[in-house]
Amino acid sequence: MLELTPSFFDRHGLEVSRETCERFNVYARLLLKWQKTVNLVSAATLANLAERHFLDSAQLVKYIPPEPVKLADMGAGAGFPGLVLGMMGVGEVHLIESDVRKATFLRTVAGTGAFRPQRSSSQAEDVSRETSGSAVAPRRGQGDYRSIVVHDDRVDSVAIDGLDIITARALAPLGDLLGMAHQLAAGKDVKCLFLKGEKCDAEIAKAQKRFDFNLEVHSSLSDPHGKILAITGVKPR
Repeated sequence: MLELTPSFFDRHGLEVSRETCERFNVYARLLLKWQKTVNLVSAATLANLAERHFLDSAQLVKYIPPEPVKLADMGAGAGFPGLVLGMMGVGEVHLIESDVRKATFLRTVAGTGAFRPQRSSSQAEDVSRETSGSAVAPRRGQGDYRSIVVHDDRVDSVAIDGLDIITARALAPLGDLLGMAHQLAAGKDVKCLFLKGEKCDAEIAKAQKRFDFNLEVHSSLSDPHGKILAITGVKPR
């Protein structure tokens, strides 16, 4: 059985607390349980959840400011990378997933007691269609908890004010991602972090025909062929 530990992430240059790893392990167990009836991730990756999904997602924290941010994960699927980043305490995380079964899974994981801080009996939780009502532990230096919000809708039907970061993984070609992100950001300059594979150069070339943008390309810690695209200043041509 998969057991994620601080030493696993430390080998890859990431600092992840023992408490956060415990949350990841609960997450992984729920994923394996739900995978039997809902196709959350590729079956071929189940034997390597640590690198293919948890490390792949967690590495994005290197490109997110240490202060709390408001982040939206487009096409969140099984929660990679958005739910992982939420559990790491990056700030207020919005998971956008139109598949109701996957959105239910996300709420189930986010609502697990292991991720929820102590609350008084007078504190009511909003568990509406758009909000999970759960919370995650803060990053080091933060004194409070940040929320995870689930939207079971299409990206083009969601409105979120004041976004700082937009993420996506295995959702669409880069040009389409930039179009969705530009609309979600309501035309404001929001930093995009997209996880891409070995064909990203071709996607970048096609996207540059549709948009102007500033681009930084970083190597992936989890895949020798993978890239992290950090993009700002997106403007349609």
